[in-house]
Amino acid sequence: MSTEERHEDSSEEMASGLPPLKWPKETFDGMIRNFKFPDSWDARYPDEGQTAVDAPAGYITRFWDFFAAGNFRLLVTKFFLEILSCYKFHISQMHPIGMVQVRHFEFVCRSMHIEPTVTRFQVFYQMHCSQGFYSFVQRASAKKILL
Repeated sequence: MSTEERHEDSSEEMASGLPPLKWPKETFDGMIRNFKFPDSWDARYPDEGQTAVDAPAGYITRFWDFFAAGNFRLLVTKFFLEILSCYKFHISQMHPIGMVQVRHFEFVCRSMHIEPTVTRFQVFYQMHCSQGFYSFVQRASAKKILL
């Protein structure tokens, strides 16, 4: 690869702000199988060099971490939909760590027999956006619920 080609690759990466997706096809196939994605979802492995924002028209990018670490399952809970509605961003714009925080908050509330609400969530978290993906950070004045 010439210096000019490497320069073009790095400037393309910097322009989008996201690195190209790099994960084996076997991992993708395992995710489809293990999480029992129905054929109707038409899940597609990304083309070489694509970033998270390169999903074809009509498709959304889903991260492995949503399923593995975020305990994400389609369909989502009413509380999760209320969070998306309140903050006015699409599920494809949510960072996997944000998913973990929302789900953790909901699990803690439900384990204490408290109904999770957006208002309660906002006591502990505030929205944060980085590189076009939304997440949540703990409010400085809030007591810690994640140890």
